[in-house]
Amino acid sequence: MMALCYVIDMDMMKEKFAKLLLGEDMSGRGNGVSSALALSNAITNLAASAYGEMKKLEPMAPDTKVKWKKEIDWLLSVTDSIVEFVAVTQNNKDGTTFEVMATKPRSDLHVNIPALRKLDTMLLDCLDNFKEPHEFYYGSKDGDKGEKTQRSDDKWWIPVPRVPPNGLSETNRKWLQHQKDSVNQVLKAAMAINGQVLNEMEIPDAYIDALPKNGRVSLGDAIYKTITEDFFDPDCLLSSLDLSSEHKIVELKNKIEASIVIWKRKMNSKDNKAPWGSVVSTEKREILEDRAETVLLILKHRFPGIPQSDLDISKIETNKDVGHAVLESYSRILETLAYTVLSRIEDVMSADAQARGSATAEKTKSIKVSDKVAVAMEETESETQQRETEGKTANDKNADA
Repeated sequence: MMALCYVIDMDMMKEKFAKLLLGEDMSGRGNGVSSALALSNAITNLAASAYGEMKKLEPMAPDTKVKWKKEIDWLLSVTDSIVEFVAVTQNNKDGTTFEVMATKPRSDLHVNIPALRKLDTMLLDCLDNFKEPHEFYYGSKDGDKGEKTQRSDDKWWIPVPRVPPNGLSETNRKWLQHQKDSVNQVLKAAMAINGQVLNEMEIPDAYIDALPKNGRVSLGDAIYKTITEDFFDPDCLLSSLDLSSEHKIVELKNKIEASIVIWKRKMNSKDNKAPWGSVVSTEKREILEDRAETVLLILKHRFPGIPQSDLDISKIETNKDVGHAVLESYSRILETLAYTVLSRIEDVMSADAQARGSATAEKTKSIKVSDKVAVAMEETESETQQRETEGKTANDKNADA
């Protein structure tokens, strides 16, 4: 039985790598993409089939987990053959030494692949932690009519988590916060690796040819005016812009990245001098570039789940470095997965806060009602005592008369 499974796995692996070598074009017409892009697409598609949309906080199915670990190992095994040459000193029998070129694993892959594998394991372990029954659950569409089973935002297909009427217990709330902190660490680490790899990729000529003539045209007059002021606050700039949708966030990211590329290219020109008639000096371009980089960094950390920018997409599509393709795609899918898990945890925490707020409001309301009843009872007792006093006084007067 094990031998049969091994043969089946070998056949599957051969078919997968044959497709990668042909650039995803099995017709043999030579219309496939580069090996780097084919490998990047394979990792992305594998993650999509394994994780899906992840509508709930629940463990990955056992058979899916086995498939994910097996096939991601196949795709990552390509990096074992990517090496770099280094000079090594060897000793002769007569005592003389000489240098030869030896191979060793490429440094960026040697460091980042194990790190990404560890992040992958951390995410799977986090999902496994939601196997045991917890205090929250998800409402079904066939539930009671009074239950809110669908979201009111644009992600209507994601089920709404339900919690007890008084919210989660303190123990469960702390445990959920711990899971959130762990996933947040994975998210930050994956974002850092992905950003580093994308920065090392070359900017395609087609992207450069499509750039505006200067950074001001790319940013627009309003943003350019703000970014060139003596006192610059990136948070104030972002708060003044409309970032209500993913489309607008990506559009702003495209403008900023384009302006950064323009300023860098002008500063790294051969003569390193401003062109004739230019009013922007090299020093000012350095300041503007630094400010734009700061805004871009804040934007990426504030909205980690936004789609890729035009620059990122063009780099990935034209990249020919297989090592960079593996690192970029693997870190990107882990970043996306971590952001999704984080969003689902925040949904539960939001439902908990809402339930606790409702419970507190009901408690406050009941206290106010009881206070009103107590005041009314005191007023009634006071009126009764006053009437008894008045009646006693009248009786005493009649007796004296």
